[in-house]
Amino acid sequence: MLQPDKATPLLSLPESVGSPKPPWLKVKAPGSPNYLRLKRLVREQRLHTICEEALCPNIGECWQQLTATFLILGEICTRNCGFCAATHGRPTELDLVEPERVAKAICELELVHVVITSVNRDDLADGGAQIFAAVIHQIRERSPHCSVEVLVPDFRGSEAALRTVVDAAPAILSHNVETVPRLYQEVRPGSGYERSLECLANARRMAPGLVTKSGVIVGFGETWQELLRTMADLREVDCDILTLGQYLRPSYAHVPIRKYYTPEEFTELQVIGEGMGFKHVESGPLVRSSYHARGQAEEVGRKRERSLSACG
Repeated sequence: MLQPDKATPLLSLPESVGSPKPPWLKVKAPGSPNYLRLKRLVREQRLHTICEEALCPNIGECWQQLTATFLILGEICTRNCGFCAATHGRPTELDLVEPERVAKAICELELVHVVITSVNRDDLADGGAQIFAAVIHQIRERSPHCSVEVLVPDFRGSEAALRTVVDAAPAILSHNVETVPRLYQEVRPGSGYERSLECLANARRMAPGLVTKSGVIVGFGETWQELLRTMADLREVDCDILTLGQYLRPSYAHVPIRKYYTPEEFTELQVIGEGMGFKHVESGPLVRSSYHARGQAEEVGRKRERSLSACG
């Protein structure tokens, strides 16, 4: 049940993106052996990761655990979201050999769970769906024990493109709503809140047994009630997994941070989300879509097995 509205106060933050952050946002600089090994392999295979492109604060921890989110379809995004550090522009090419190179790297690293995502490719008729499917197939062929999670764009609402990815049978299909409806024009111009919800709803309809997932970034100026309403909307389309994390401004040109949520507030949101019926809620200041993705997949898998056993 939704709580009474708790307005999100705006903090008086300095304009400098390098201004001091709360202590709970501090992380160690990366440099572990696994981090250096993965970085070398990514360079050798001419691959991209969202870990680097989006300046993820967890890159050191995740790469140390040999968990990475591979960015396919190039590094130039056709949209210009107000929060994202990815390069905006007009893509010039499509690498048809990319699925094989991604699968080769994953096999060499002996990963057991991998996340595949992409920039928006509105210049392509299918938004890149065929490449997503090809990556899934190549990984399954080279690393049959590796489960594949895909974090997909909205494909401009194309059900045919979404079905191409769903039919490739990823273990988890994720699509982030990112923020509350009121802030879409500022935070996600070119995207639509209802379209994102429809993407998740359509994936569930196409494959009822598929695990679906979405993420929300907080700190743009949303109210507490708006945030809870968005969480409720995701449950209404039967989204299984929810991630909640703090927005960190990449540069002066991006949307300013209007609130730093405390660890206690993230814990409260996790409890509320679990009460709404999400199978897993990953909520914390440094949480991103792929943070602890392997653990999320394993936990939801165990819950599903118990549910099937109970029904049987």
